Amino acid sequence: MTLDFSPLWISLSTSVIATIFAFFTGITAARWMLVYKGKARGIIDSIFISPLVLPPTVVGFLLLLLLGRNSWFGQILRQLDYSIIFTWEATILTASIVAFPLMYRTTLGAFEQIDQNVFMAARTLGASEWRIFWQVMIPLSYRGLVAATILSFARALGEFGATLMLAGNIPGRTQTMPLAIFFAAESGDMQTALIWVLILMTISMSVIIIVNFWAENKGVKRQDKSKKNKIIKNNKSTLYDIINNSNTNYNQDNSWELILNIKKQLHGFTLEVDFKAHRETLGLLGASGSGKSMTLRCIAGLENPDQGHISINGRILFDSQQGINIPSCNRKVGFVFQNYALFSHLTVAKNIAFGLQNLPKSEQETRIKKYIQFMELEGLEKRYPHQLSGGQQQRVALARALATDPDILLFDEPLSALDSYLRNRIERLLREVFISFDGVILFVTHKLEEAYRLCGNLLVLDQGNIIESGTKQEIFEHPCNFQTAKVTECKNFSRAQIINNQQINALDWGCTLKVIEPIPDRISYVGFRAHHFTFGLNPNLENTFPCWLVSLSETQHRTTLFLKLHQAPNDSKSYDLQVEVYKEKWAEIKNRPLPWYVTLHPLKIMMLENSREHTGVKKLRKF
Repeated sequence: MTLDFSPLWISLSTSVIATIFAFFTGITAARWMLVYKGKARGIIDSIFISPLVLPPTVVGFLLLLLLGRNSWFGQILRQLDYSIIFTWEATILTASIVAFPLMYRTTLGAFEQIDQNVFMAARTLGASEWRIFWQVMIPLSYRGLVAATILSFARALGEFGATLMLAGNIPGRTQTMPLAIFFAAESGDMQTALIWVLILMTISMSVIIIVNFWAENKGVKRQDKSKKNKIIKNNKSTLYDIINNSNTNYNQDNSWELILNIKKQLHGFTLEVDFKAHRETLGLLGASGSGKSMTLRCIAGLENPDQGHISINGRILFDSQQGINIPSCNRKVGFVFQNYALFSHLTVAKNIAFGLQNLPKSEQETRIKKYIQFMELEGLEKRYPHQLSGGQQQRVALARALATDPDILLFDEPLSALDSYLRNRIERLLREVFISFDGVILFVTHKLEEAYRLCGNLLVLDQGNIIESGTKQEIFEHPCNFQTAKVTECKNFSRAQIINNQQINALDWGCTLKVIEPIPDRISYVGFRAHHFTFGLNPNLENTFPCWLVSLSETQHRTTLFLKLHQAPNDSKSYDLQVEVYKEKWAEIKNRPLPWYVTLHPLKIMMLENSREHTGVKKLRKF
């Protein structure tokens, strides 16, 4: 028996061409669907994947209706003296259509698995969307693309129903291996059918084995290469010394300025911020979801305000009235993300070099070496992000942002993912960077201690609005707003009622407090910080009240006391005040008989308005 091998060549050529077609169209469709947010997204997606869920014969029948002689498209082809029905081209078309959904859906899933912050980081580093696609998206999703290609090839190789409907079973012309198997079995030639089955299985399994071997071998080579990298410890001078002694010419006239006045509707509230910032580091403080990160993203061009104006050093980045909206890649913004957003497929050196593509090669190498030294990353140049500690990744992200010589640095809670030891170390590094960087710096955090240590001025946001601004000392010592006091970690509040111009009734504490400073007309609460309380023996002192200990909590340095005023507590949950004292003070008072006497000094009492109840006059904040 002589076996006709034409089905093999027809199947292979058809599947290869169909896979190539599905590869490019599937990736293009997946890239488009990744960013498309229109209302028709669900309908378009269902159309794209319909060949995967519909029976192949249904797909073939629909193609027959579309391309047949009596269809409008078929009539156009007929005028050109061409018919696609029962041709080899028809086998390619059907194989491509049934392979496309697997390529599209698998690729889209791979794209969606990439952290969106990575794309945002690439934009702030000056990368165009085309460059992001080729140098970030494709490399980070290559395993998914390989899987999608294999699935598409296998689906094209095994296509039967649609091919039979549109291309028919013409030996030597349109008869593929699945058709050869079917008709050989139908005619009773089981030996021929088995041979084709074995050939088809061998091809399919061989492709999968080769690809898996390639992927595993590549991973092993990468691991071996990483083991050869050695950490070189080098006792260098401080970052401050390096920057100030480098050849870079920094602007020394303190003319750097950010002007921001934007409005953007968000879920649940409207972001409406208006301030001006100069060189000194400005901290944006607020609870989660208050609009801090969105403000940074609007400055960086990663989000678009609904209206307003953004400019840096006189260069307009966004202006809704003038129709100006500079792309993120052209804004010269250095952005350090909370999760670092490093490019996992690039080494440390290539991460730092990503934003330097427009510079000559020699200048790129100079800057890479410079910032490797700045961030004490010597010996780690060839390592990948997954081979670094959290602190090392943070330093790479900072070096990458600084290397582009930005006009403004934006930090979106950069320390939140670090443990206490690494946080302290990175804080020291950040302080040196802040001293040396001659531009505007915005530092977003929800932790008061971070903001207090790193920032000179603070701006407090609540539900998208600036409720307070000033120096960190003013914000901490004399907050005017209830939400500000909560964000700055005040732990004791009571509803307040004015008695006269020197007395307030603390309703929740059941006591009258004497104050020295003027009482606001719209006072809603009084607050008192946990470490401002004092304990004495004289019950007749001003603002002194009897108290009983309800419970306590200890750390290695401080003791937190939960106190009930005026009477003994009924249970462990019934307390009025939370007081923090050092261990020495606790040792002094713990053996005193109850009740103790606690004093609220008049100058330490915070008289607070509630920004959510009163809408004040909005004004431009300047720093």
